[in-house]
Order: sequence, then C-alpha cells, then structure tokens
Amino acid sequence: MSESDGQERTEDATPRRLQQAREKGQVARSKELASVSVLVVGSVSLMWFGGALAGGLLTFMGRLFTLSREEIFNHSKLLEIAFGSLTVLILPMLLILITLFVAALVGAAGIGGVNFSVEAAMPKLSKMNPISGLKRMVGMQSWVELAKSILKVSLVSGVAFYLISAAKEDLFQLSLDVYPQNIFHALDILLNFIFLISCSLLVVVAIDIPFQIWQHANQLKMTKQEIKDEYKETEGKPEVKGRIRMLQREAAQRRMMSEVPQADVIVTNPEHFSVALRYKQNSDRAPIVVAKGVDHMAMKIREVAREHDIYVIPAPPLARALYHSTELEQEIPDGLFTAVAQILAYVFQLKQYRKRGGQRPSIKASELHIPPELRK
Repeated sequence: MSESDGQERTEDATPRRLQQAREKGQVARSKELASVSVLVVGSVSLMWFGGALAGGLLTFMGRLFTLSREEIFNHSKLLEIAFGSLTVLILPMLLILITLFVAALVGAAGIGGVNFSVEAAMPKLSKMNPISGLKRMVGMQSWVELAKSILKVSLVSGVAFYLISAAKEDLFQLSLDVYPQNIFHALDILLNFIFLISCSLLVVVAIDIPFQIWQHANQLKMTKQEIKDEYKETEGKPEVKGRIRMLQREAAQRRMMSEVPQADVIVTNPEHFSVALRYKQNSDRAPIVVAKGVDHMAMKIREVAREHDIYVIPAPPLARALYHSTELEQEIPDGLFTAVAQILAYVFQLKQYRKRGGQRPSIKASELHIPPELRK
C-alpha cells in the first residue's frame, strides 16, 4: 500500500518516473552478472595468456637465481637486471588486466546500461539508520540473497566434487610426471577447474537477472493517483490548458478579423455562416479564404465588412461549401471556382453600377453550381 494515499501500486512506471529514477541512480543491476563475468572471462584470459605469464615468471625467477657474486654486490646492476627481467611480464599482465576490466565493465552495465548519478554517490544518513538496516535484514531482498548464497555454495561444492572425482587419474599422474611438465599439467587441471566452476555460477546469473528486472519495475510502480498527478504536472491542469486554448483562439480570431478589410467579398448564409474571400489578380492564383466563422463570429465578420464597405453576398449553399471545405489562408477547391467566379463577377458589376448607374445587376444563389461532394 502507498504510504501517501493508501492506494495500491498497480500501475507500471511512466517514462518520466523511469527517467527520474535513472537520474537518481535507481537502475536494475545484477551483482551476480558482474562477479561471474569477471570469473569466467578471467579464467579464459588465464588460459589464453597464462602460458606467456608463466614463461615470463620462469625467466624472471631463473635470472634472479643465477646472479653472480659481482652482480649481487652491485646495486645498480642488480636493479637493472630486476627491471629488465620484469619486462617479460608486462605484456601478459596487461592483457589479462585489460580483459578483466572490460569484463567487469560489461558485467556491471549488462542490465541497466552505463549510468552515473551524482545523487546516488552522495552519502545518505538513512543508510546508517540501524532500524532501516534491521528492516533490510528481514526483507524479501535478504531472503533472496540467502537463497542465492545457498545455491552458489551448492553449485561450487557440487561441481568441484564432480570434477575432482572425474580427474582422479590426472591428479595421480602428477606424481609420476617430471619437472617442469608436472607444474604445467597441474596448472592446466587447475584452470579447467576454475573455468568450469565459474561457468556453473551462470545458473545463478540466469535466475538473478529476471529477478532484478522484476524487482526494479515493482519498486517503481505507481498508484493511479500518482499517474494523474504526474500528468497534471507535465501537461498542466485542465482548467489552465482550457484557458490557454481560449486565449489562443481569441488571438487567432483577432488575426483573422484583421484580414477581413482585405477581402473582396463576404459570402454568407444570412443566419449562420460567413466566409471572406480575397482575390488579387497580380498575386493570387485563385481566390483565398481570409476569414470564416459561424453564428456570433459570422455576424462580427459581416459587421467589419460593412464598416469597410465590402460587399456581403447571400449565397447559402456556397457559404456552407466554402466553410466546410477550406482552411484559412488557403485557396478554394477547384470545384468551387465557377461559383466563386460568378460571385466575383457580380461584385465587379455592382461596383460598375455604383459608378455609372444603369440597370442593377442580379444573381441567383440557387443557380450557382456546387458539386455534390462539396454540398453540406
């Protein structure tokens, strides 16, 4: 149960929770993988480079045990011989150490990846609390560690007993071998024992890795309330988001209304829709929608149009088609070119009528051609 809200932690950790845990150094780790990888790779590296290391040691010791009287009492000569003999050990030792370092690094980062956290490196007084230590001693983790320890002792002792039983003849043969073959034979047997015993511990690794991954995920589980709180923190409170969206709409509407004076005509469904169209022959390839709205916004568009002496043409089917099939600052669909061209021609005729008089032009909105797929 969660100590904070009494809810059960039933939900998987969110990506943000996982990232926060990683920043704190809380990642899945398997100590068994790190230690066993060093043991297995170390035994293999001794098999590969052990011969060169043993040969170097033999040369080194042999040279030191064959010193002449003059070399023994000449300190500078003695140091020169010692350092010269050590050079034969440097390469095999470096190869073994580099191999062990890589194995330790890969084993430690095998699950959880490479992660460095300053917060995890900081000392914590809570870790020194004896009560917390007692809780850890009787917790599930301590029982799991006990079970792993028992399994490791059983595997090592069982495999070692089997290998000794299977290698009796080779072990007895050591007493019959001559020097230095018996030494190398014994080293071969010992390295094989170390390698096979180390490999037996892979059983513990195969059990520990899934357990550590499961335990890490279980420790980071969240309650439903924690997920809701995190969502509010990252996405913002609903009322705040609603206020932001409202302000954005108002800003967009103000920008749109500022474009209405640039329109050439307002096509309306007198009760609900208004669409402002602009067509500049020198710059526009086709008529462009600069503003549109319904109900209250449609009325505001008509008011601004009248203030700037822009023609308002009632054409309900065309107004609905334009409103539903276009976006702001976009050209009208090809299917509405003919109908809009008739409206623009009618506006031009009205302007001429105002200047010169004569017979007043007329247009029938019902005769405008609107393709069936664009009718709304």
